[in-house]
Amino acid sequence: MTSEAPSRAKEPRVVGEARWPMAFAVVAVIVLTVLLPRGLVQHPRWGVPLVEGLLLVAVIIADPGKIDLVSPRVRALSITLIALLVATTLWCTTQLIVELIRGGADTQSAGALLAAGGIVWISNCLSFGLLYWELDSGGPAVRAHGLPAHPDFAFPQQLNPELAPEHWRPRFVDYMYLGFTSATAFSPTDAMPLKPWNKLAMMAQSTISLVLLGLVIARAVNVLT
Repeated sequence: MTSEAPSRAKEPRVVGEARWPMAFAVVAVIVLTVLLPRGLVQHPRWGVPLVEGLLLVAVIIADPGKIDLVSPRVRALSITLIALLVATTLWCTTQLIVELIRGGADTQSAGALLAAGGIVWISNCLSFGLLYWELDSGGPAVRAHGLPAHPDFAFPQQLNPELAPEHWRPRFVDYMYLGFTSATAFSPTDAMPLKPWNKLAMMAQSTISLVLLGLVIARAVNVLT
């Protein structure tokens, strides 16, 4: 009498992405925020950046190397960090828009105005890119273990699997590109949002970018002329 070994279902391959692109983006947002004029940042100037830096260190220590640890605690730390980055960037954006409307001291020089506007715009792109990266399909650690059947974003590689390598996963650069295109084209150009939360987030980002660019350019032209 022969016995057959029980068959095992093939487990999905774990494909964790490197932590450094995300960490670099977080550090870039922190540094850019600190470089803004005094009237556009929260006080004390180093208070919020210090908290953001400590949260980044905690996330790296909790899940070093490849991002593949599915842990509610690590995810909570990461969401808190990115929520704080987005909130800080939105606060600075609001302050700049208020200064532009009032004609404050920080908007009297075309060069300083364009520099501040560029910093805020880039910070928004990176912050929203981090937001999309963290919230899509349960986060990067969950995606490392396999993409869900119903993701939050549909990337071209998911819609056309024959164009993607085996075990393809969206990485931070894909979400950073998504944040950049949402701020420039004011519409989806690469990944399609499939859930209400990311449709609203992309709509908010496009609106912020449109208002910011319009006011900064108009004010700079007015100062130069």
